[in-house]
Amino acid sequence: MNHASVLIVSDDTEFARAIAARWQTEHRAPEITLVTTSVWRPATALGYDLIIVGPVGSGRFSSILSGLSAAADAAAICLTEDEKDVPTLRAEYPHLLVVPRKDGWISALIQISSEALRRLEAVGRAQRAERLALECQLHATLGRYMLEMRPSVNNALTSVLGNADLLLLDPGHVSGQCREQIRAIHTMALRLNEIMQRFSSLSSEMRAREKESQAETEAMSEGLVIGP
Repeated sequence: MNHASVLIVSDDTEFARAIAARWQTEHRAPEITLVTTSVWRPATALGYDLIIVGPVGSGRFSSILSGLSAAADAAAICLTEDEKDVPTLRAEYPHLLVVPRKDGWISALIQISSEALRRLEAVGRAQRAERLALECQLHATLGRYMLEMRPSVNNALTSVLGNADLLLLDPGHVSGQCREQIRAIHTMALRLNEIMQRFSSLSSEMRAREKESQAETEAMSEGLVIGP
């Protein structure tokens, strides 16, 4: 996560200003956007890493909290004026983090928000690492398949080249146009053969490097052994 984005949903502009001002004192301040309930739609939350719901107009609180399910990938925090509402809100909206608006609420909100953003960042890194590992696994599978199929491919190329050479050595049996097509097949087969030879060379180099690395590791391990 290069730069976190935070959406504040509130009809109290001072609420949003207080949060933004407090966050600016932190080492990593996110990009903050404020929307009021008059323009709020569930789709508004899409694309944000964190959504904070503050004081809103009468009758809008429940509908906004329910609508946050549209932003399933984002963390969501809501502020409540009455601490007694915390258990009810947590039970009714288990995906939300609930913060009571009491003394020191801004510091608590910033701390919880920062932790939520760090968790999102960690999850993002883990997902990227998982995708990279899967890609590497797929590439390794493809590489093993190519190694296994290399003899068959070489045999097929040898057959193509041999038959093309025989046809080119007896031009009387084929027309001029066919000869050109045979030469094209011969040229392409040679290119494919060159690619397979390079692949074989690369495979040999990789095995040699792997053996060298293993030997160096074993030598270092032996050097670390302390004699009696």
